[in-house]
Amino acid sequence: MNQVNTAARDHPTVPKFADAPVGAVLGTVAAIMSSIGTLCVGALMALVVADVLGRNFFNAPITGVSEIAARTIVAIVFLQVAAAIQQKRLTRADFLVRRFERSSPRFVCLLEIIFALTGAVVFALILWASWPKLIDAWYGSEFFGVQGVFTIPTAPFRAITVFGCAVASLSAFYRVYDEIRSFRSQTS
Repeated sequence: MNQVNTAARDHPTVPKFADAPVGAVLGTVAAIMSSIGTLCVGALMALVVADVLGRNFFNAPITGVSEIAARTIVAIVFLQVAAAIQQKRLTRADFLVRRFERSSPRFVCLLEIIFALTGAVVFALILWASWPKLIDAWYGSEFFGVQGVFTIPTAPFRAITVFGCAVASLSAFYRVYDEIRSFRSQTS
């Protein structure tokens, strides 16, 4: 494998629409979702700091911070996981992959295919398990928190989980396709 291909594999980006329309759409959606997740991290940090300052200096904590934080952290994960899949940034033993890549790039492609297929199946299963809960939360007007003190609707957070799993699963399937193309190009 030449140096240009290695650099492209190490730093995947959103492909041009003309080159890979599916990859471009998935990459753009994942990038937007990841950006929203990053904004949520900032907003959550500001909320926690405001709560701590209010609690310690003014004896006036912000009601519902723990409920908001609990749901927001899960939402952030599902907002950002598709981008992590597309950029090959999920947790793994990268030092082993790099060592194998020097000796057998085709073996690394096979590992990446197995890894991506496993991810696609896992996120599809989470989607399958989460869909009925989203429907129940939507039609049942499900809320989280202490009634009369602070409640927050669960449907938006469940929708983020479902949508995030759908995009993550599709992204993982796209990674499989991309790795198969890479595998085939190494045989020619």
